[in-house]
Amino acid sequence: QVQLVESGGGLVQAGGSLRLSCAASGRTFSNYAMGWFRQAPGKEREFVAAISWGGGGRYYADSVKGRFTISRDNAKNTVYLQMNSLKAEDTAVYYCAADLRPADTISRNLGGTGLDYWGKGTLVTVSS
Repeated sequence: QVQLVESGGGLVQAGGSLRLSCAASGRTFSNYAMGWFRQAPGKEREFVAAISWGGGGRYYADSVKGRFTISRDNAKNTVYLQMNSLKAEDTAVYYCAADLRPADTISRNLGGTGLDYWGKGTLVTVSS
């Protein structure tokens, strides 16, 4: 089992920044590719970003490319999502996920169906 706990969400004005964290416990964190997904009110869950086991492979949704950066610190069992130039349409609950499959596989799983482990999410609200 892997337990995932997200933090760092909150209310921010458009154009601002937030950094989300996802702390993992349980099995060996570095064995897992990690992903961030989000779900806005009334919408389906969607892929945001993914990172490979060692951090060398990173993948982004087109909607966040150039604004968001995913990173991980395997010594701290934590994955991060730095979000810059936030827009109102970034408002959502953000979830992290862990999976034994490669990060590029996560990136093609646009809804996150079937991924191994999920956190409970953290709410990001961007005011316009």
